[in-house]
Amino acid sequence: MEPSPAPGNSETTRLVSPRERGAGGGLRLKSLFTEPSQPLPEEPKPVEMASHHCHRDPWPQPGLTPERLQARRQLYAACAVCFVFMAGEVIGGYLAHSLAIMTDAAHLLADVGSMMGSLFSLWLSTRPATRTMTFGWHRSETLGALASVVSLWMVTGILLYLAFIRLLHSDYHIEGGAMLLTASIAVCANLLMAFVLHQAGPPHSHGARGAEYAPLEEEPGDPLPLGNTSVRAAFVHVLGDLLQSLGVLAASILIYFKPQYKVADPISTFLFSICALGSTAPTLRDVLRILMEGTPRSVGFEPVRDTLLSVPGVRATHELHLWALTLTYHVASAHLAIDAAADPETVLAEASARLYSRFGFSSCTLQVEQYQPEMAQCLRCQEPPQA
Repeated sequence: MEPSPAPGNSETTRLVSPRERGAGGGLRLKSLFTEPSQPLPEEPKPVEMASHHCHRDPWPQPGLTPERLQARRQLYAACAVCFVFMAGEVIGGYLAHSLAIMTDAAHLLADVGSMMGSLFSLWLSTRPATRTMTFGWHRSETLGALASVVSLWMVTGILLYLAFIRLLHSDYHIEGGAMLLTASIAVCANLLMAFVLHQAGPPHSHGARGAEYAPLEEEPGDPLPLGNTSVRAAFVHVLGDLLQSLGVLAASILIYFKPQYKVADPISTFLFSICALGSTAPTLRDVLRILMEGTPRSVGFEPVRDTLLSVPGVRATHELHLWALTLTYHVASAHLAIDAAADPETVLAEASARLYSRFGFSSCTLQVEQYQPEMAQCLRCQEPPQA
């Protein structure tokens, strides 16, 4: 039998079976396992992926972004001011028998409803993405802005009808003093709300980059969009109300000093309601562009295409799609046809980095494939025509 291991030897042994005997007939000892004299190394800890990993942005934090927290504070303050002065205008319009004052109060009521809807959409947009709503609930903000515009159009239509009835019939009396006082307060209220909601030069936030991003390919004459769609829609509402309040104030001054010109009340209602409808056109245009999956106004199809083609190894690009979930959440997807000698991972990393840095996309999905000569004749690989 072989000698036992010396003290301090870390090998643990056992007797082996006859089948395990050596050719010489001597009994061998076989090592079961070796206990290392040093402790086992710890399991490797996960390390961060390289910078070209597909998830460029960190995992989003729960709750509202700083931009949306600011929007919520603005909407809360404006909603409170709007509700208080709306109640005052209802009382003042009733006492003055003024349709123009009631018109202004009705617009404030529409503003309160739209702001509450915007606050609800801001809360809804913080819900995480699901397997059904894979993009999350970001577009609820756009739907809230659309509801705000539609509500203003409905209220304005009713008030235009009432103003037309007053132009046909003159059997009404207006208290000039009460109308003048209420109209003056309404102008002050709308100025205060416009100050609260005004967004002059907001950070152009894209995903987790926030204010760090400034697009390099921005056209000189193309203004950046306002930060939050809901706040923008409410601000446009207030601007329309302010114009109408100024018209009502002018009409109240005229009626106060010249009561025989009471027809100025329905005329001012008619004229400034039309102005309020026109003020919703920019917001409605942006909302429809988003809902129709249109290319974002601040991003051009040709600059994005040329940026992808400038990546070394890329021969062609097709299936290029650009759209937005909100005014500040832009998305891109494309197929990249590369040379056979090009490294797909390198091309993917470089193309993604250029799209993120130059255009600030919140999400990019790129498919890399080998270039084939028949792609030049493929109908599905052709660029879309100009609109």
